Amino acid sequence: MEKFNKHIVQKNETLKSIASLYNLSTDVVKGFHNNCCDVKDMILIDLTGQKEIFVPRTAVIDKSRLVEFGRGNSLVFQPQKAFSRYGVTITIESGDRKNELKYETSVRWLNTENKLHFFEIDRTSNLYLNEEEVNEIADLLAYKTSKVLYPLQVSVDETGKFNDIENLSVFKERWAGVKEEVYKEFDGETVDQYCEKIEKIILQPAGISLYLKNDYFLRSLFFGIYQSFGKDYQTELTETFPVVNNPVEPKYGIQLEIDPLKDEYGLINIEGQGRLNDERTVYDFINRSPFSLIIDEDPTMNHQGTFRLMCYLNGEYSLPKSLYLECSIMLEEEKKISASVSEIDEN
Repeated sequence: MEKFNKHIVQKNETLKSIASLYNLSTDVVKGFHNNCCDVKDMILIDLTGQKEIFVPRTAVIDKSRLVEFGRGNSLVFQPQKAFSRYGVTITIESGDRKNELKYETSVRWLNTENKLHFFEIDRTSNLYLNEEEVNEIADLLAYKTSKVLYPLQVSVDETGKFNDIENLSVFKERWAGVKEEVYKEFDGETVDQYCEKIEKIILQPAGISLYLKNDYFLRSLFFGIYQSFGKDYQTELTETFPVVNNPVEPKYGIQLEIDPLKDEYGLINIEGQGRLNDERTVYDFINRSPFSLIIDEDPTMNHQGTFRLMCYLNGEYSLPKSLYLECSIMLEEEKKISASVSEIDEN
């Protein structure tokens, strides 16, 4: 993101008039411009034919474009009464193989308690795998039985980060009805085996909780971007993401940056870049080890993975209008997960 704006000098404008326009002193404008421009365009006393003047990013005529921060340039999470419907695309790539899952879902804020926000998540469409509605028996069974999970209730902390599943106890109650629906459409040994497998998961809350914590949509939407960005509008985080099946998720070092100005659509722009920063080697991850098999006081960190985030928030700091999260890791071949989430316009 640019650290400055450019003021196009109009006829008869002076350094003083430009400074007054942005409610800045002439010394501030001159000093900032001279630090950003080429030597030939520097301002000595007044303007001498400069066609554009560099001004601080937050120096704007329309103050409504400024993002309203809390203390320490913190972005405050205020999802009260929020309700959004999203189109979701999850892409899973491993080497040359690629699968794309699409569906629609709704997200509704329920209440706030003990510094946690509670949301209800519901699937509102069929699933599409690689642009086709799922029709293979295994895919259909997975879709039909997944209805036992929805509506799903989750808790999220004050940074907007996923915390936990809050309605695990209702899954057992729903299962009888879901199972009855499944057997109305399917029968046979395959169905019996699949339903038996699902029942075992539902009867083990810890297992189903872990399964849902690996949900790419939930983890992307509630990644925890409502941070304190400091005077430079940047912050560094160490976060994890379930890009691989491992009891301890891979760690990524990430730099988040926020634009202190809303864009032309009134949205708040946040970008994130990072890389894998984990003690475990490629071999450790291939073998699903939760810790490094090499004991070293000063370990060589594994950086063979990348992280990228682009998020656009509405001006009320509610839920994202849209976001894109991409996370990769090198195993025997590169594995990459991407989540693209866009709000559906009801009009």
